[in-house]
Amino acid sequence: MSTAPWYEEPSPGTGSLEPRAWFAASEAARLSLDGTWRFRLSPRADSEDTSFAAPGYDASGWAELAVPGHWVLQGHGSPAYTNVRYPFPVDPPRVPTGNPTGDHLRTFDVPDAMSADGEVLLRFDGVESCARVWLNGTELGTFMGSRLPHEFEVGALLRPRGNVLAVRVHQWSAGSYLEDQDQWWMPGIFREVTLLHRPPGAAGDFFVHSPYDHRTGRGTLRVESAVPGRVLVPELGLDLATGESALIPVEPWTAETPRLYTAELVTPGERVPLRIGFRTVVVEDGLLKVNGRRILFRGVNRHEFHPETGRTLGLATMREDLVLMKRHNINAVRTSHYPPHPAFLELCDELGLWVIDECDLETHGFEEVGWRGNPVDDPRWTPALLDRAARMVERDKNHPSVVLWSLGNECGTGQGLSAMADWIRDRDPSRPIHYEGDRSCRDTDVYSRMYASQEETARFGRHEDTDGPGERDRLPFILCEYGHAMGNGPGGLTEYQDLFETYERCQGGFVWEWIDHGLAHPELGHAYGGDFGEELHDGNFVCDGLLFPDRTPSPGLVEYKKVIEPVRFAGDGTAGTLHITNCHDFSGLSHLAFDWSYEVEGKAVASGPLAVPDLAPGRSVELKLDPPPVADASREAYWTVRAVLAHDTPWAPRGYGVAWSQLPVVPRPASAPVAGIAPVREGHRVTLGPAAFDCRTGLLTDLGGIPVEGPRLDVWRAPTDNDAGASWAPEEQYARRWRELGLDRMQHRLDDMELTDSHFVVCSRVAPAASDLALRVKYIWSGDGERVRLTVSVAPEGTWTLPLPRLGVRMGLPGAYGQAQWFGAGPGEAYPDTRRAARVGRWSMPVDAMQTPYVRPQENGARAEVRWAELHDGQRGLRIEGDPEFWFTARRWTSEELAAARHRPDLVPGDRVWLNLDHGMHGIGSASCGPGVLTEYQLRADEAVFGFVFGPLAVTR
Repeated sequence: MSTAPWYEEPSPGTGSLEPRAWFAASEAARLSLDGTWRFRLSPRADSEDTSFAAPGYDASGWAELAVPGHWVLQGHGSPAYTNVRYPFPVDPPRVPTGNPTGDHLRTFDVPDAMSADGEVLLRFDGVESCARVWLNGTELGTFMGSRLPHEFEVGALLRPRGNVLAVRVHQWSAGSYLEDQDQWWMPGIFREVTLLHRPPGAAGDFFVHSPYDHRTGRGTLRVESAVPGRVLVPELGLDLATGESALIPVEPWTAETPRLYTAELVTPGERVPLRIGFRTVVVEDGLLKVNGRRILFRGVNRHEFHPETGRTLGLATMREDLVLMKRHNINAVRTSHYPPHPAFLELCDELGLWVIDECDLETHGFEEVGWRGNPVDDPRWTPALLDRAARMVERDKNHPSVVLWSLGNECGTGQGLSAMADWIRDRDPSRPIHYEGDRSCRDTDVYSRMYASQEETARFGRHEDTDGPGERDRLPFILCEYGHAMGNGPGGLTEYQDLFETYERCQGGFVWEWIDHGLAHPELGHAYGGDFGEELHDGNFVCDGLLFPDRTPSPGLVEYKKVIEPVRFAGDGTAGTLHITNCHDFSGLSHLAFDWSYEVEGKAVASGPLAVPDLAPGRSVELKLDPPPVADASREAYWTVRAVLAHDTPWAPRGYGVAWSQLPVVPRPASAPVAGIAPVREGHRVTLGPAAFDCRTGLLTDLGGIPVEGPRLDVWRAPTDNDAGASWAPEEQYARRWRELGLDRMQHRLDDMELTDSHFVVCSRVAPAASDLALRVKYIWSGDGERVRLTVSVAPEGTWTLPLPRLGVRMGLPGAYGQAQWFGAGPGEAYPDTRRAARVGRWSMPVDAMQTPYVRPQENGARAEVRWAELHDGQRGLRIEGDPEFWFTARRWTSEELAAARHRPDLVPGDRVWLNLDHGMHGIGSASCGPGVLTEYQLRADEAVFGFVFGPLAVTR
């Protein structure tokens, strides 16, 4: 009868010490064991014996490996990506025989400071998926729980020189069943390995209790400590014995005002630095409150990721993430779906973000088998679940930024989750509990949902939870995931935010997710699922972040910043009234400075400061703007008002923009007529002022000496990830439905041409093969000798039930015309439901810079509300004026070439600049994993009339 190996046991492991609070450093000695280790990879767990752990083993022939790190990112095997499905047979707790196994060796000397009395601990902060550890030939134990710390007492085994640390890491273990998070599978010792001296009387575990009473303005400080000592807080004049309480006036900690008090825990053998934040978190009156006030999460989900090192992150990268969040008005992080590196939470304390700290637990793949065998409902696994909960709570309990504990993610339901919730409530009743997967909310203090539509969210806000138990209706509601940021998008964020600010119960949400998980690849740019030969994978679903892999903000992040800005502006620009609302939860407006500018046809003609009172949170004021400095009814004008930082902060300098708005004053004047000359036909050529046409096709071929292709009607776009939709919502899979209808292969038939005394008229029928649906198009050209005007009239033929991707014209220019200028919204891309961040002005950039580098190429780069656009080569060019305003896209490849590309390097610039001048554009939505395009942003095939004026352009320098 066979005995299961240790890594197939559902227990958490053996030999590890009890978990305890984390702190960065003290004066006690520590030795980092990070660096270059010796490494050997085996294809099976039993390919090699354990002789490598014995002193004197010759590993000189082994490879070298950077620790912390993943071996699959260092030339040993390959990473693999799955979202839900396990990449091995579901047979818990068994794992495949083919189980890549990495043997790691590190030789080190012990500093003299560690030879003193006391204990020495060996600490691992993160190993995927499990580890067996030896020191100097003696086995210390085993552990699972990849993103959690494990410590061993090793003092008796150490010698001054030549210590040998041996670690065997298996890619698959019973623990893998508990770690089915949506991310790359990447084994290895990916967080630090450290040797810690614990002198006699050193601090053990400790728990800082620091609640705040908002009614009295007083905080209570009490520190429980396994080793008795004293707590010193010089700024508050406190010198307390551990276990004693002090009640004192303090400034509270919030995400907006992250006030920390420097303190020390002094025990007989150690002085441990502390940073204490006073705050109280409760669910009261059906609301989640901090320090007596309802809070609103403007959050993101954050996986730990770097395109070159995977889940191994340095402190600088962690800080970069948080600085970017603060600069984009983000105030909350859900640590999806495991506790982050502990230093990240220290930075959250310092910079100010609310944190949902989530346990290293997800069993989503069991959904594929009807949740049969789900570990969270199997008592054999309960000790492992409790171990994971304890290691998270004990490690992170002293961080004021952590306001909710989360049991895990997408685990179904079961007795194991209830046991975790009971343990956490007993250990730390000061924080509510979160878990999304149980609609009964039996074990949680908030009602959490993923990807609920705007309509559902409104219903929950009105307490119309008709599909759930009555007690759930009394809980605060949050969207732990929404706004799926995959590729171009997400759309519809404004409508969510309006609901959060309308319904008190709706306390915000967390966009999925922070960063694209595209791994750096020498040929592909950034790789995603399937690029490493995985048999089972989920493609580019791993690229669904607000940052590109190199941490460049995407248009989605810029849009999110605008949608969630903490100051709201409204008003009447013509009347000169400005309404300002403070949307902060705690802060007044004294940390901000305000200014205005008056802009005429996209250029600022005057500017100045704006005096705004220090409004309390939630309060508003109405101000009167000065009369416009320029009075000219013939030129479009508007006010731009801004809120910027009044002082330097740890995350941005003085003057950094926080919020803005624009108020129209003078509307855009009507277009001047373009007419007066007659078209002339000579053979197969028609001329009309500066324009020449091929009368065999009816298409423009030359404009003022510039060779032109088109323009002609275009309804196709390279599908976005959101156009592709999700498998569970076929009605939102517009890309498939558009292709089935044939919108990617429309055929143009010339039906009629007519020359009149003042117009050249071309009639066409544009239709897909195998369908009787069509668009009847009439192109009406007129000219005045210097310019030509095109009026496009479109009428649908047949019964169209499917929205169009776009409606406009496409045309090609010579590749030399690669510099663009426009007056309209910018500087970045915008679509009907992602246009809040687009600011009206004059913008200029190369066509190449107008492309948004999504990891998987797709429709991108449209500029909204364009009045006019110019393309030139530095000397001459083409000017296009819209009637009405239009969507403007310019790129060096066609939509068809864009749609065919899988990675950025697949896009090879051609010898043309292709322009899309669109009257209408279908919205974006977030149907890749969420609601589709809202009705008001869908582009229906209705009758439409729109026009453009084209003229040659001489560039002045």
